[in-house]
Amino acid sequence: GPPAPERVLFPPTFSVSEIKNKQRRHFMFLRWKQQQRKEKLAAKKKRRKEREALGDKAPPKAIPKTIENQRIYDETTVDPNDEEVAFDEATDEFAPYFNRQTVPKILITTSDRPRGRTVRFCEQLSTVIPNSHVYYRRGLALKRIIPQCIARDFTDLIVINEDRKIPNGMLLSHLPDGPTAHFRMSSVRLRKEIKRKGKEPTEHIPEVILNNFTTRLGHSIGRMFASLFPHDPQFIGRQVATFHNQRDYIFFRFHRYIFKSEKKVGIQELGPRFTLKLRSLQKGTFDSKFGEYEWIHKRREMDTSRRKFHL
Repeated sequence: GPPAPERVLFPPTFSVSEIKNKQRRHFMFLRWKQQQRKEKLAAKKKRRKEREALGDKAPPKAIPKTIENQRIYDETTVDPNDEEVAFDEATDEFAPYFNRQTVPKILITTSDRPRGRTVRFCEQLSTVIPNSHVYYRRGLALKRIIPQCIARDFTDLIVINEDRKIPNGMLLSHLPDGPTAHFRMSSVRLRKEIKRKGKEPTEHIPEVILNNFTTRLGHSIGRMFASLFPHDPQFIGRQVATFHNQRDYIFFRFHRYIFKSEKKVGIQELGPRFTLKLRSLQKGTFDSKFGEYEWIHKRREMDTSRRKFHL
């Protein structure tokens, strides 16, 4: 047969970065990567063979360590059967919504004189959240907008802020008494930027899925998102809005699922999608000067470890 390709043998203390020629260095680096991949695969095969040989006596598979499952314990993690939490929820600002005494009515607005992308994002967001109305702010201060919203029975106010034409922040205020959350917003994808997207969303009320909001703070934020949507999803529309918290980043996705057969279900993303990171939670409605903050993200004090999460 053909001669076996010779193995790359580097001297023990050799580092690829010593190669002065950039192309050569890159080439050698790729070869080294390949080599590593091969060794990894070989080790994996070997382990699998050993497991098969042992059959039922094989030791249980180790669970890989991830930042997520090595998370530092948070003493405010909520036990679903906690009486204190149950009491809080029965009396907090969202209780009338969960008791079905109020119906969500949302005002979506922007920072002053928004540009095209932010405008389109607001319009698409209003097709995700039923009973939401987009209003373009023409120099009107938030302080003035809030009383008007309350007078017109709006239950929530969403303000999308932008920087250099890119949506980069979201303020979510629950009316009439707060709280108000401020998020940094990133990775915004509009409908037309999503590959293999489904047809436009329909008017049906979507289901809402909240994943992984485990602490008291996370719980409050989850309730805030839930109360933006009418309480009775219309399953016939097969539309799902998901807020998925992972390592304190909240990923929003909007899907429609399609039953291909009795067993198989496909999903189509409808968009838009975006990622939120909580900056602060404030009691009451928006008040930048005298507001009382329940929680503010202070990076230097709070992020003592990569495994410390707050939501």
